[in-house]
Amino acid sequence: MYVAVKGGEQAIKNAHAWLAEERRGDTSVAELSVPQIREQLALAVNRVMAEGSLYDPDLAALSIKQARGDLIEAIFLIRAYRTTLPRFGVSLPVDTAKMVCDRRISATFKDLPGGQVLGPTFDYTHRLLDFKLAAEGDVPSAPRRDHALGDVPHVTEFLNREGLIEEAPDDGTTPPDLTREPLEMPADRALRLQALTRADEGFTLGMAYSTQRGYGRNHAFVGELRIGAVPVEMDIPELGFAIEIGDVTLTECETVNQFTGSKTQPPQFTRGYGLVFGQTERKAISMALVDRALRWKELGEEDEDAPAQDAEFVLYHADNIQATGFLEHIKLPHYVDFQSELELVRKLRREAGANNVAEAAE
Repeated sequence: MYVAVKGGEQAIKNAHAWLAEERRGDTSVAELSVPQIREQLALAVNRVMAEGSLYDPDLAALSIKQARGDLIEAIFLIRAYRTTLPRFGVSLPVDTAKMVCDRRISATFKDLPGGQVLGPTFDYTHRLLDFKLAAEGDVPSAPRRDHALGDVPHVTEFLNREGLIEEAPDDGTTPPDLTREPLEMPADRALRLQALTRADEGFTLGMAYSTQRGYGRNHAFVGELRIGAVPVEMDIPELGFAIEIGDVTLTECETVNQFTGSKTQPPQFTRGYGLVFGQTERKAISMALVDRALRWKELGEEDEDAPAQDAEFVLYHADNIQATGFLEHIKLPHYVDFQSELELVRKLRREAGANNVAEAAE
């Protein structure tokens, strides 16, 4: 650490003060508030919650402000804070069929119960800078639709009725908790999904894109993409039944992938799955593609060497906090190590020079 350097402690205090000054910026401009970040930079907040493994929009917004907009640094702050929290209990698995959908689309079926709900998305914008946003004017209100009442069935259920898609794999065991236990190999699907849901979005996107370009033979259809609020329930021992303790906004993606079959089993489509905090559909789709790529062995596919099919490569490099820590540690003092290397190079150069002189004398 720099504190070990002579005068380092005061230098670090000065660096902290300078950081705070840079964070604030021009004091003639109004300071950005945490509620403003939470409400107006919601997609950044969602990413921090997802990759930080903590669903709290206010804390995620605070971490973004503290990190000056560096989302990986904000994720680091949230992960560190999460380790200080006590655990009071465990909620029941959420039922995404009960999601109150703000967005629900399918690339496989045009007509489905509840209809296609485009929701708030950039998909249909022109990707042109809107200079009207530079003016602090009012935003016109959008027409609202009534949310679907009752359960909203998943599109893959329609395929499942005819046996056209594999049953969702489930061995019934309680999966390990990646937030409390380190990742170990080999990792089953439940553990892989946990790692992918908080993996770096850019890395996951790159892996997913590689599968579409042929490195993994993973051509997929988006069976369904849905975004909305899901109730969270928890068993209360004193009551003897579960009660709803709140809700979380999730993005869920189910992909329908190329079919498989054998002499004894008729062909069926296979699945990929993604589930992420907040409105993070790019991440959820990427996660579903990588999930399917990693399942090649259990589906009896031929041995492949595509990067996205290598579980150790994907999972050990997907965590941006681990990657950042290992990457950025090299900017810390390594004086002793470097001096050792430097002396070794000098010694080798002296020996090489002496050998050259000896050869020239001969």
